[in-house]
Amino acid sequence: MTATTVVTGIGITAPNGLGTEDYWKATLDGRSGIGPVTRFDASQYPATLAGEVPGFVAEEHIPSRLMPQTDHMTRLALTAAAWAIDDAGVDAAALPEYGMGVVTAASGGAVEFGQRELQNLWSKGKEYVSAYQSFAWFYAVNTGQISIRHKMRGPSGVLLTEQAGGIDSLGHARRHIRKGIPLVVAGGVDAALCPWGWVPQLASGRMSTVGDPARAFLPFSPEACGYVAGEGGAILVTEDAGSACDRGARQIYGEIAGYAATLDPAPGTGRPPGLGRAARQALADAGLAPADIDVVFADAAGVPEADREEAEAITALFGPRAVPVTAPKTMTGRLLAGGAALDAATALLALRDGVIPPTVNVAAPATDFPLDLVTGSPREQDLRAALVLARGHGGFNAALVVRRHAATTDPASGRND
Repeated sequence: MTATTVVTGIGITAPNGLGTEDYWKATLDGRSGIGPVTRFDASQYPATLAGEVPGFVAEEHIPSRLMPQTDHMTRLALTAAAWAIDDAGVDAAALPEYGMGVVTAASGGAVEFGQRELQNLWSKGKEYVSAYQSFAWFYAVNTGQISIRHKMRGPSGVLLTEQAGGIDSLGHARRHIRKGIPLVVAGGVDAALCPWGWVPQLASGRMSTVGDPARAFLPFSPEACGYVAGEGGAILVTEDAGSACDRGARQIYGEIAGYAATLDPAPGTGRPPGLGRAARQALADAGLAPADIDVVFADAAGVPEADREEAEAITALFGPRAVPVTAPKTMTGRLLAGGAALDAATALLALRDGVIPPTVNVAAPATDFPLDLVTGSPREQDLRAALVLARGHGGFNAALVVRRHAATTDPASGRND
């Protein structure tokens, strides 16, 4: 019998909330974390807005010995991981070290750390470059640091599929659990708010250059003009349902029921994008029909052509305006490798509380996008299953189905049996 993978812990560091419940309250309140960039001087760049994690003082969360060897990104990831593990009630010291793994997503590594050390090299000389540069910038550093800090020596890895990575990490975590690993920490946290991380995103031609935070990121809107970048994400504790029950897990947020990943065809081939295929395969993997899905958390690129492709994929699968669609990332920006992990966590919180968070600043979708887009305020609804979609730069597509676990009681109660 195939093991059932459940989520027992969530840790969030997001632009509109530091900590899971702070983030969730802000999201339901429609409170955005997008504003002018403060982490570096962006005044000379076309794009000047970002979603920055507020109120994060690294020294309050990270041991002093780790401060010299970690980037802002890794400090956020370590904090989110510690919160997720604590939320799950996991005593890592009491569990077999090789029975716990770590799988995270990355987009390009700790670029802020790397930029600083390269500047030291160019301006001062090699003797001023930190020895920690040998690993602190590396795209696998979040996985490594979480694994070391919590002595999780089981199967681990890192996925580099940009915005799709958070879903891919959860899919790979489920694979390890099905192979007999009781617990895997998974998700994604990213932070590339520095010139080295900014310029490549500008070069994609997809970033919004609008200076008004309320008008800069409008996915599915007729006024869509690109995306706003952000930092942060979510780390989740995934477990075999039986193992979670045996250790007395304090809650189960939901079950990872279905997962699929596809690649878009090469440009010019005339073949359709792969997002719709990923969504269909994820539903099939979960053993669900489109009618079983109660809400879709959209990738919401904010780029007109990409929005059109996603709207067509959703409509082809569900029918016109047949399922509620939401994009709470309008309050955070697109978080690179952290984005889909945060969407997955948000979907689980929505299942827990029976409420769909809104897509802010978008009055209505474009008239040729027949979507039931949740705008304005949250929508209360009995939610059994959610589909989370993500697309990464370079043609990556991922889809995840999460559903209430059999142990979950009334979603409005926010508690489990």
